[in-house]
Amino acid sequence: MSQDQLKLLTPTTVGDIAVKNRIFLAPMTRSRAGDGNVVTPLTATYYAQRASGGLLVSEGTQVSQEGVGYPATPGMHTDAQLAGWRVVTDAVHAAGGKIVAQLWHVGRQSLPVFQPGGGLPVAPSALADQGRAFTATGPVPYGVPRALETAEIARVVGDFANAARNAKAAGFDGVELHGANGYLIDQFLRDESNVRTDQYGGSVANRIRFLAEILDAVIDVFGAGRVGVRLSLPVSRPGLTDSNPDALVAEIAKLAERKKIAFIHMIQPVGGVMFAAGQPLLSPVIRHFYHGTLILNGGYTRETAEAAIEAGEAEAIAFGVPFLANPDLPARFATSAPLNPPQPAKFYGGGVEGYTDYPALA
Repeated sequence: MSQDQLKLLTPTTVGDIAVKNRIFLAPMTRSRAGDGNVVTPLTATYYAQRASGGLLVSEGTQVSQEGVGYPATPGMHTDAQLAGWRVVTDAVHAAGGKIVAQLWHVGRQSLPVFQPGGGLPVAPSALADQGRAFTATGPVPYGVPRALETAEIARVVGDFANAARNAKAAGFDGVELHGANGYLIDQFLRDESNVRTDQYGGSVANRIRFLAEILDAVIDVFGAGRVGVRLSLPVSRPGLTDSNPDALVAEIAKLAERKKIAFIHMIQPVGGVMFAAGQPLLSPVIRHFYHGTLILNGGYTRETAEAAIEAGEAEAIAFGVPFLANPDLPARFATSAPLNPPQPAKFYGGGVEGYTDYPALA
């Protein structure tokens, strides 16, 4: 397949964002933020190296201290954090790229050590995540979180709005709400993790209300054409399931269509570590109700990504590990060049090694 034939390399628009190709950088936590959860100049190098992608989605970036759940991950809620990100966006734009900030609140996937005053993490309901938290001394079980009071939810929505304002001031081209992977928005969406009895729980319409209010708040900052949401509803695990994911996704897609947001970014694994036989295929549900840009992610190769674009399953494909290990991934796809092998032991933490030292094509 020649470069001229590769639809992945054709330009498109994502809402109000014009992009040069359909090979996007998926958001990936790299745990290399410095003191105060501030990104470093090395982070600017990392993203600028990958600016040949059509759209870069930043690593998860906390909207508040309450939203922190991992060490050495960046925030978007202090002046120092904003200044750090400005260096990143300037570097990406100088290299001809586009970048959106992924706004993140981990909810119950946190520990008191990360919380203001050592308090309990918050969640829609007082139900513990069944996974384990990563800490500097190794993994530990999550504890039972504190259920957000109804009156508190406006404050959390305000944290997302503030982070969006900071992202705009820092030069980002837009924002993606992290509604995936069992974090706070996802916790509200699924009926196993959300057993509330107020207007934010129970029916699907109630469970998507939190997402809807956050969308309104960030649209007020960026405009709908520069706002998207990431979902992972095909992927379930104990404690994080939904009894009717098709109906849930349909209502989210209708919401996205009403709001005219720029994109939905769906983790729907076709390969890789998140793939499991029998996962529901929910992208057609989105396609039925939502007419904006659909980005798919999850174990795609050059060939399966191109086939998905050709078939009209999505407008773009986001790549994680392949883009991590190959900063010039579009050029490699264009020429069918071999890919660098990833170094999983160096994915998280550290410095240059496994971060900015992957070689580009000669």
